Amino acid sequence: MKTLSTHKDTYEWTALSVTTVGALLASIQGSALTVALPDILTGLKAGFLTIMWVLLAYLLITTALVPVIGRLADMFGRKNLYNAGFAIFTLGSLLAGLSQPQFHAWDMVASRVIQGVGGALLFTNSTAIVADAFDHGRIGLGLGVNQIAAAAGFLLGPVIGGLLTAISWRWVYLVNVPLGVFGTVWGMLRLREPVSPAPSQTFDWPGSLTFTFGLGAVLLALSLLAFPLLPLSSVYIVLGCGVAGLIAFFAVEVNAPQPMLDLRLFSHRLFSFASLANALNGLARGAVLFVLIFFLQGPYGKDPLQAGIMMAPFGAAFMLVGPFSGYLSDKHGSRGLATAGLLVSAVGLFGLSRIGATTPYWLIALFMILMGGGSGLFSSPNTNTIMSSVSREHRGSAAGIRTMLNNTGQMLSISIAFPLVLSRIPQEVMFKIFLYGGGMSGAPHALGSFIAGVHEVFLISVAITLVAALVSALQPSHKLALPVHAQEAEEP
Repeated sequence: MKTLSTHKDTYEWTALSVTTVGALLASIQGSALTVALPDILTGLKAGFLTIMWVLLAYLLITTALVPVIGRLADMFGRKNLYNAGFAIFTLGSLLAGLSQPQFHAWDMVASRVIQGVGGALLFTNSTAIVADAFDHGRIGLGLGVNQIAAAAGFLLGPVIGGLLTAISWRWVYLVNVPLGVFGTVWGMLRLREPVSPAPSQTFDWPGSLTFTFGLGAVLLALSLLAFPLLPLSSVYIVLGCGVAGLIAFFAVEVNAPQPMLDLRLFSHRLFSFASLANALNGLARGAVLFVLIFFLQGPYGKDPLQAGIMMAPFGAAFMLVGPFSGYLSDKHGSRGLATAGLLVSAVGLFGLSRIGATTPYWLIALFMILMGGGSGLFSSPNTNTIMSSVSREHRGSAAGIRTMLNNTGQMLSISIAFPLVLSRIPQEVMFKIFLYGGGMSGAPHALGSFIAGVHEVFLISVAITLVAALVSALQPSHKLALPVHAQEAEEP
């Protein structure tokens, strides 16, 4: 793959402006949707099962597709795939906003699948686009600034969701349409393709199909374990099919001349250690924010809008620390910053493992600041390590692997954490807390068990975070490492 000359001093910020719109849109959508769920349930005459699939379908599709899309980005370039993702995400938003009651929200589930395809295209290519746009030694700064949009969306989402839901829940989706059209056109006009694909590349269909089926089935089984929507025997069948699919994938990839997932990347110690720390961080964090929202809506007695706003300290700390840590990782390396970030997060998580229904909010906010600040301190340097440890022609694959491992860790975290919390309270109480909040006055006998489950989840997260910190501390310095599979020297 040959590097094309660009005026990086101006283009790097242009690339950031385009990818920032996508990150902001996706982040606002996620946090705003939780506020709109009660109105969606009523408006579409849906049941709890359907509403859960509205939330899970997007994450399932995104996680299963990102490695495949990463390979496509390395084959055909980032720009067109990113713009296609914007257009597909916008289409999914339009269809979701037009969902009709006679389908009881299952048409919205289908629309969320379409959004997930668009989201996978956006997430995978945005990281590669930023890494390509910034010169070597400045990638951390670009990735850190790009994270401001995701954190800002997390902060603004509940407020925007509350305001839009007051008009109609449909606007939570429909507001994405003009923004998505703008983002698509802006990307088409302003993005460049900084690399030219190598000729004579072939797409690994057997590997892609077996991987997508296998990982998708495993993630589906994990979701069904977290929310017992089907008999346990059916869940085990789905899990067995997923494991068989992944075994078939590895058997295919060993002999593939141009594999979908280049497993040789993991032979590079820096890439493999940073990726493992990223996966463990996803495992530690995946369920934490969801459980904390459950706590605020349950024992703390808040409604979804109030709970969303009360989560602001986490997003604010993440937004402030992320760009700064990314900049520092370019100057001083990532290992120390990422490890310190995980240790700070562990302190915040341990504090959250001691909270109760009478804990003052300022103390909960302090623990959220530590957790959010630690996450920001880890995320930008870790992503910098992953993207800097591979050559340009493998950055699409690296971005896809990074997103896939983090999301898989998050879904596994949910499958572990939610049974610890939700299995201890009656299902009708869980349903009420999840959608409407307002406290647990209807089941005071379950309050103690609920809080005990919350404490266990946070303590498990502390333990996993400490393991992630150890892995991060053992990785070599990325400032001294050469990219794996580098075919040519980076531009000075």
